[in-house]
Amino acid sequence: MYAIVEINGQQFKAEEGKSLFVHHIKDAETGKTVEFDKVLLVDKDGAVTVGAPKVEGAKVVVEVVNPLVKGDKVLVFKMHRRKDERKHIGHRTHFTELKVKQVIA
Repeated sequence: MYAIVEINGQQFKAEEGKSLFVHHIKDAETGKTVEFDKVLLVDKDGAVTVGAPKVEGAKVVVEVVNPLVKGDKVLVFKMHRRKDERKHIGHRTHFTELKVKQVIA
């Protein structure tokens, strides 16, 4: 059984026991349980239920494993030839690690 759930504007496939890395959730604390009720699709042993826009009564229960995980460093290098202009920028995206405890449908 799995569900497609929307978290912070992105869609994730949630299965029991799996880990998800979602964009940083500000109020997250380690060990805290969070429920997401914006479930878009549920597959229960081959019986697929598609919401319009969401499935009524369905929710995904997750536990916060790590509230702040830094992603890989992304480097951006901009250059204009013959202008002596170079710009070197980098950033690391922040994520929150969640573990799916239960899919209720």
